Amino acid sequence: MRARFDIGLRAAAALAVAVVMVTVLPLLAPQFTGRFVDDAIAGAGAGRLTMIALGYLVVAVAGQAARMLTAWLARRAAWDATNRLRETLAGHALGLDMAYHGRHTPGEMIERVDGDVAAIADFAVAFLLDVVASVLLLGGVLVVVCVIDPRIGAVLLAYCLLIGYAMTRVQRRAVPSATLVRATDAEMIGTLEERLAGAEDIRANGAGEHTVNGFYGAAAAWFHAEYRAGWIGSGLVAGTSITFALGTATVLGMAAWAQLSAGTAVLLFQYTMMVRTPFERLIDQLRQYQAALAGFARVRALLSEQRTLPAPADPRPLPGGALGLEIDHVGFAYDGAFEVLTDVALTLAPGQTLGLVGRTGSGKTTIGRLILRLYDPGRGAVRVGGIDLREADPASLRRRVCAVTQDVQLFAGTVRDNLTLFRPLADDDRLRAALAEVGLDGWDLDMRLDGQAFSAGEAQLLAFARALLADPGLVVLDEPSSRLDPATERSVERSVERLLAGRTGVLIAHRLSSLSRVDAVAVVEGGRIVECGPREALLGDPASRFSRMHGLAEAAR
Repeated sequence: MRARFDIGLRAAAALAVAVVMVTVLPLLAPQFTGRFVDDAIAGAGAGRLTMIALGYLVVAVAGQAARMLTAWLARRAAWDATNRLRETLAGHALGLDMAYHGRHTPGEMIERVDGDVAAIADFAVAFLLDVVASVLLLGGVLVVVCVIDPRIGAVLLAYCLLIGYAMTRVQRRAVPSATLVRATDAEMIGTLEERLAGAEDIRANGAGEHTVNGFYGAAAAWFHAEYRAGWIGSGLVAGTSITFALGTATVLGMAAWAQLSAGTAVLLFQYTMMVRTPFERLIDQLRQYQAALAGFARVRALLSEQRTLPAPADPRPLPGGALGLEIDHVGFAYDGAFEVLTDVALTLAPGQTLGLVGRTGSGKTTIGRLILRLYDPGRGAVRVGGIDLREADPASLRRRVCAVTQDVQLFAGTVRDNLTLFRPLADDDRLRAALAEVGLDGWDLDMRLDGQAFSAGEAQLLAFARALLADPGLVVLDEPSSRLDPATERSVERSVERLLAGRTGVLIAHRLSSLSRVDAVAVVEGGRIVECGPREALLGDPASRFSRMHGLAEAAR
């Protein structure tokens, strides 16, 4: 830590020296020009004039070198700081609840985490290079001009204050328009990301025209916001250019009125033009400044988002071994809408398995999400291992309860990375054993998965190996074999049997054939448990709902 602080201190000192050089060297150059003119008029020899010209050249080259060094140091410092901000934002965003992510597209979140921070980084570089250095240069010019002629210096100071006031007024109107540009840009990127992700379905179902029209709407909103912001920036540039022309003419007129030498008049002209340079750079950076302010506002808004799942005041770890499950008269609604679960009550002893069946939209997946504490119930409680999940230690919950869904996420990385989820796990033998248990014993741990084509079955089996490594006490399986061919389905069923051995399991099923080994079955309909009991008992009762559903499924086969 100490070494990192020392490195940062040295980098800051080097940057400060570079900024000073960027300020001082341009102030020296006009002195050579003024001296050259006066000496040439006075009839100085070629040798002296050549030396003055060489001095001017050295100062000019050194000034450009100092500016390049400042740009490099500033960019390195800015990106080092903003990369840490990206890490903070990404961690915060990933920690937000599913309800928040349901309202925001992945493309929008990428723009919030990366695009807004990039705007801040660009401005940080511009601030050090064009704002701080320009303000210092402006102050130096005013001091030098006041030393040459206090009257002209006073006029130049008033002129600069007038321009600064006008720029501040315009900036107050420009920031809201830049904020709107950032917001509409994020919405457009989010819309585009969604459309690209669904390109196959869109093309196959002939929805291209509707998709393009939707994108036109998002692009039009961005265009109008960008157009308005551009008009404000262009008006500022035009107004400032006219003001600078008047100011330069005034200074030259005063130099003639004061009967200053030709060299001094040239000197004042160059310094007046140097006053224009900082303001022009400030104006050029105004859009980045606006974008950075908008980015700061959006970063602050994202960081102010709070989890709706409160952290327990006194977190309790889940016990070891197989975990019992109790769903105690739970009611739940997404985002305050109508209830999707009403008075759901289930009890599952440690080591038992339960099958949840019902039509699509009946509430089965929502029950699974509550067991995983992706949401909290509006009424009632969900207890795992005898502990209310609202009081459970989140880290313990993620270790002891796991899920395998039908939509398995494979990450860009190696097989090892996808098994460990990028966490350090030195024992490769455990990884190979987990792969062998699910029938993937031929896979190389260092094989990269990005860009590779894998079947849905292979992805499912890899997810089972991932779950076996976690060694949970409760497993939620959301129809893991719904999209598989018969041969692969048999491999998945063997993996399910291995995963559930000695563990508590909840299987969410659409195909009743996948429930052949569960101990109990609960039928969900309209957000309620309408039937629950031992599988064999329900199957043997011709009047039970599960028996009738099973009979219809067998007849359909």
